[in-house]
Amino acid sequence: MYLMHTMLRVMDLDRSIDFYSDVLGMELIRRQDFPDGRFTLAFLGYGSERDHSVLELTHNWDTDSYEIGNAYGHIAILCDDLDATCEKVRSSRGALVSEPHKMKDGPVMAFARDPDGYMIELLPPDVLEWLADRSKS
Repeated sequence: MYLMHTMLRVMDLDRSIDFYSDVLGMELIRRQDFPDGRFTLAFLGYGSERDHSVLELTHNWDTDSYEIGNAYGHIAILCDDLDATCEKVRSSRGALVSEPHKMKDGPVMAFARDPDGYMIELLPPDVLEWLADRSKS
């Protein structure tokens, strides 16, 4: 078993697809309208669903707004170049919430918000080494 996807409800599907693909480098895997249910799904990721967890963006045609709520935390994305990714977020419709910084006894990270306000933790490649060291103790 593995985690297939995480679903986020979005207001403007094209804007969200642009953010996750143009800014965060995901590929649009598929997009499908469901007229009887009055919604559209778009799946994006860094590889096929056979090998990777992906992001499902859901646009409900008749919904005017959503509340993210206080139970949602964030998704985390490993970036090839954290500084370059932060710069892309700054120049996009998203928002950089915190600049890259080192957590006490932790890795370097930054936080961004997508166009709908969902939080995204941005991590550099060396976080994998940090996680490996943590799992040894």
